[in-house]
Amino acid sequence: MSEQSLPMVADDRPEGTSRPKDPPNRRAFLLGASSLLGLTAASLLLTPRIGSTQEVPVDPTKVPGALASEYGTRSRFEQSQRLTKPQRSRTPLQDLYGIITPSALHFERHHNGVPLIDPSRHRLLVHGLVEHPMIFTMDELKRFPATSRIAFVECSGNSGKEWKGPKGTTVQEIHGLTSTSEWTGVRLSTVLQAAHLNPQATWMLAEGSDAAAMTRSVPLDRVMDEALLCYAQNGEPIRPEQGYPLRLLLPGWEGNTCIKWLRRLKLVDSPMMTREETSKYTDLMPDGTARQFTFDMEAKSVITNPSGGQQLTEKGFTEIRGLAWSGRGVITKVEVSLDGGKTWNAAELQTPILPKCHTRFRFAWEWNGQEAILQSRCMDETGYLQPTLKQLINVRGTNSYYHNNAIQSWKIDKDGHVHNVQA
Repeated sequence: MSEQSLPMVADDRPEGTSRPKDPPNRRAFLLGASSLLGLTAASLLLTPRIGSTQEVPVDPTKVPGALASEYGTRSRFEQSQRLTKPQRSRTPLQDLYGIITPSALHFERHHNGVPLIDPSRHRLLVHGLVEHPMIFTMDELKRFPATSRIAFVECSGNSGKEWKGPKGTTVQEIHGLTSTSEWTGVRLSTVLQAAHLNPQATWMLAEGSDAAAMTRSVPLDRVMDEALLCYAQNGEPIRPEQGYPLRLLLPGWEGNTCIKWLRRLKLVDSPMMTREETSKYTDLMPDGTARQFTFDMEAKSVITNPSGGQQLTEKGFTEIRGLAWSGRGVITKVEVSLDGGKTWNAAELQTPILPKCHTRFRFAWEWNGQEAILQSRCMDETGYLQPTLKQLINVRGTNSYYHNNAIQSWKIDKDGHVHNVQA
């Protein structure tokens, strides 16, 4: 039945009541609706997608998102970055979660810049006290059985400026030369087995391909069980500043022994007394002797939140959070002090708790708005307890720069400002 032939219906509304408008023409309605849908679809096609340069939409459900990319990037709203100087950069410990440091935020230290190395041309020479000196390509190394482990690396100069008074401001500036990654490569013992290690070999010289030709010698009996020749970090090839395409990893040892851009392993029967183990990376003691070959990084912890440069904005609950680690094994205990070390409280260790790795700890605290001095100290599986700076100085004096694992103190003022002190 056409709209023109619809029967007329008597209008029985009360007098003075307005008559509603006639119902819309159905065909016109459908045509209008389809045009609106078409216009909406066209506008969606023409609307820029959310990307790194577009303005942030008020309602992200109304704008198509960014397209897939070849290599992922972080949100533009996250600005955490390394604190950088020409030869080093420091990890923003205060901004991180869990124990794994993103590869892009892993601290770096080099002595003459980061070399550019073509992996197809890179070679590893194994010689000295071996029956069969060998030269390996990267492809040949990757053909060996692969192994992965999570481990921290720490520069022995971490916190070095704090020996003679509080110098740094933030936890990144003071303690940021340590990071934890998942490392993948071939076991050193596997490679040395292929070269038929001579029983007379008791030390190994490792050398890098950087312009500094960084070299260190290490005792074989201490490294054979755990040392890795690494070509991957956190699931992807090692980044250039971390030693691409190959680095030595000695879990728990001072970072400079973990030679980056590794090109040579020479097996010898005594330490080689290189520059980096004589004039550098040694501790001058009060009696004039030098503390040498202090490979293991001792147990250390630091509160990362709240920490220097931060601000508590209101009284009440605050979760104290931090990291603990030891080059000698597993962290077994962390304690937190709220009064500069007068009293100590057990903190909770967050799993996973792995040997020679960063371990997370936390402690629930109600801030009352008064001054406080926050500290943490840790113990490892050997029973070693992290010392105060005063205890370290009593033994080693103030000539040291390296191997400072003293307790860190953060003072909280009444206004909530947090700053570095030595209590």
